[in-house]
Amino acid sequence: MKIYTKTGDSGTTSLLGGRRVSKSHDRINAYGTVDELNAFMGLLRDQVVNTYRQEFLISIQERLFTIGASLAAEAPDSKVKRPDLQEDDVTTLEQAIDQMEESLPPMKNFVLPGGHQSVSFCHLARCVCRRAERLVIKLKESEQVEDLVIIYLNRLSDYFFVLGRKIAQELNAEEVPWIPRK
Repeated sequence: MKIYTKTGDSGTTSLLGGRRVSKSHDRINAYGTVDELNAFMGLLRDQVVNTYRQEFLISIQERLFTIGASLAAEAPDSKVKRPDLQEDDVTTLEQAIDQMEESLPPMKNFVLPGGHQSVSFCHLARCVCRRAERLVIKLKESEQVEDLVIIYLNRLSDYFFVLGRKIAQELNAEEVPWIPRK
């Protein structure tokens, strides 16, 4: 099978189910951004500090493919067979967040992204995740989208924030608080 089909040369692409839409369609923007997030996940997963988290980060990447398939389908009730996102997937993220927060000092200020390259990758993933969430919400204004997709993306961005704090702690990287000017 060739990787190129030439069917998109006119600026359109097919949704799962066969309908062709513009490559600038809200649905394509949403799942394209989820794909971008998954690429950042690969970068984050490859950080040495995440060696013992690899399996968990891979499971998140798998959920992102699930979300991408859901968003690429013409409608959630379409006859196209695709994997499903489950409420347990959200619960798993929440448990991971809670476990990391147990060993973190309480936040008194916002923190500036940075301190170590691995921490910065968490913040980049968080920002792309928030953008994906916004695009999915925009898509939901005009088309059917499963609520669980939005919930998962919202929780995932929280996970990235806390993971960044946890990695900073593990690497003894300084968390720089944001102190507004007076």
